[in-house]
Amino acid sequence: MIKNYFKIAWRNMIRNRVNSFINIAGLAIGMICVILILFYVEDELKYDRFLQHASRIYQVNLEGTDNGVVGVSGNTGPAVGPTMVKEFPEIEACVRIHRPGDKMVSYEQNKQAANYFTEKHLLAVDSNFLQVFTYETIAGDPATCLEKPDAVVLTKETAQKYFGNSNPIGKTLLIGNEKKPYAVSAVVANIPSQSSIQFDMLVPISSYPDVKRRSWNWWWLQVNTYVKLRDNAGTDKESITKIEAKFPAMVKQHAFTRNNPTFEEFIKKGNKLTYHLQPLTSVHLYASGMGTTARLTTLGDIKYVRIFSFIALIIIILACVNFMNLSTAQSAKRSKEVGIRKVLGSEKKQLVKQFLVEAVLHSLVAMVIALVCVLLLLKPFNAIAGKSLDFNLLFTGNMWILVLGLALCTGLFAGSYPAFYLTSFNPVKVLKGMKLFRSSFGSLFIRNGLVVFQFTISTALIIATIVIYQQLQFTRSKDLGFDKENVVIISNSERLGQQEESFRQELTKLPAVANAAITTGIPIIENFGDTYVPVPGAAGEQLIKEIPLSSFMIDYDFIPTLDIRMLKGRNFSRDFSDSGSVILNETAARQIGWQDPVGMTLEYPGNNQSFKVIGVAKDFNIGSLQTAVAPFALFHASSRTYGLGHSYIMARMKPGNMSTYLSQLESKWKGFAPNTPFDYSFLDSELDALYRSEKRMGTIFIIFTVLSIFVACLGLFGLAAYTA
Repeated sequence: MIKNYFKIAWRNMIRNRVNSFINIAGLAIGMICVILILFYVEDELKYDRFLQHASRIYQVNLEGTDNGVVGVSGNTGPAVGPTMVKEFPEIEACVRIHRPGDKMVSYEQNKQAANYFTEKHLLAVDSNFLQVFTYETIAGDPATCLEKPDAVVLTKETAQKYFGNSNPIGKTLLIGNEKKPYAVSAVVANIPSQSSIQFDMLVPISSYPDVKRRSWNWWWLQVNTYVKLRDNAGTDKESITKIEAKFPAMVKQHAFTRNNPTFEEFIKKGNKLTYHLQPLTSVHLYASGMGTTARLTTLGDIKYVRIFSFIALIIIILACVNFMNLSTAQSAKRSKEVGIRKVLGSEKKQLVKQFLVEAVLHSLVAMVIALVCVLLLLKPFNAIAGKSLDFNLLFTGNMWILVLGLALCTGLFAGSYPAFYLTSFNPVKVLKGMKLFRSSFGSLFIRNGLVVFQFTISTALIIATIVIYQQLQFTRSKDLGFDKENVVIISNSERLGQQEESFRQELTKLPAVANAAITTGIPIIENFGDTYVPVPGAAGEQLIKEIPLSSFMIDYDFIPTLDIRMLKGRNFSRDFSDSGSVILNETAARQIGWQDPVGMTLEYPGNNQSFKVIGVAKDFNIGSLQTAVAPFALFHASSRTYGLGHSYIMARMKPGNMSTYLSQLESKWKGFAPNTPFDYSFLDSELDALYRSEKRMGTIFIIFTVLSIFVACLGLFGLAAYTA
């Protein structure tokens, strides 16, 4: 019987070629979208699950309130993890990860640098890192390879970069400007793309004096802390909540022992400090709101998973609606077939099965076409989505069951309404040639309603696409408060040492360079933050008690190089001694509450320094446009109010042949630092990279929207063709 159903279904499909083509094309396009989105979602959900102890590893997140501002961060102080291990029996181990920034690394032979690179993915970690995070070890002992402070662990790709195919174990790399020697103690496999923590090199955290010196500190938020629970500790929500309930007592007992104010004074001001445990397997999709976590991880966003899953559902429903519409539109042609078969003794359930089999056959053919198209389209989809999806993903886990189930469910859903509708005809009326649809308001209402549904969804997607496009255009055209065009960022200029200023001056002599400046931070890339205390000026002036300020330390040429507009006062000048001066942005001046900021004093308790406000600059964005402009300050480099250990040189280039200009910059650099990498980027490219994820998701959304509209138009074309 089933064989006969399929034989009749195949004959009907061949006989009605145009209708079958439209149905199969619509279903195939819908399935292509669904399969690609299934691959994408599966990849996003797999992050970190390959680790042996993934289900028992948690990231420690800090939640704090300071002056009414609530913040959540993936960064903690160095003392947090060891204290948790000591205080709570449920916690077996902790791992702290510190990112020291870009480091120059070289391998020397005969006192000559054979290979030297700037490593951007070097992490300083606790010695048990590879025991908690079980990345595959190719050579060396993961239990002991990070015990010595002068040990370094490389990924396979990094080892080949420095040593080729020779055995790297025991060989020495020189790391940092001071060229400190580290011996290669282990090699791990290249880090999977589904790992939240990405690195090329690991060194012991004990080799970094900054971390070691602050091992007691709860407020120096420069490490990420992960804890591993014991086997007998519960990992359900209730058990984790019980552990977190003990954290406030830990904070009260340990976090304020060396700090001013005391815990009581801290709480009295309305402040708060506590910690939460976030499962490692959820960090990739649920930590996007914590920007500092991105120092270590490649973050996704659960909202994109949900949006694309919804789009996949919508597209496949549109394809099914097409099938329903075209099948019911042909009811007059199929009615005689139904009438004759009923007269010959066919039961309704047999006819329902026949129509459902036809729909499933269409769906299976569409699935075969869709799989071939996915195989061909996977590479361009990876390029757009920034993924490395492989077609073999179809044969892993339950993916093939999902795809097969998609084909069957789509066929049954698409064929359900036509099957019950077409088998409801009265055979006597059909064979007498009576019009079946004269009073069939219900069928017309349903069919027209399906068409309206299609185009309602399509219209909504078009509106959403326009909004997304306008948002992306906004990020390109928004005035950031500075000129981002033709600005080259030369990273790690601190490697020049005492020659940094001389190098900057040499750059300004080049005809291609309009201006150049030295700074500790770059918009988007990096800044320093701390709390400052405004000093009242006029009697009765209502000022904020203290204000958190992000800041750069800059030279005299920073503001003209970026073309930042001064609203009040002046820029730093060689005609003055500006080591005790500060320039605020509009937001900082407004929040502090001074009637006239110029000439007022700002105190920095962290270093017992006082700064005189000499100017107010127009607000400029140092972060994403998704966040409001924050209070910001510019200090002169001579203030030495803090030390970050690195700096940048920004060079504004004149319009022209940029590749030639870059060659000139590199030539100058090699003249000052011949065995040091010349690392550069463009400011506008760095800004564009900030929205790379949004652009990728926007592009994918637009493509799927176009496909959904095309599917809807296919259905309309089919109805119009049949009517004609």
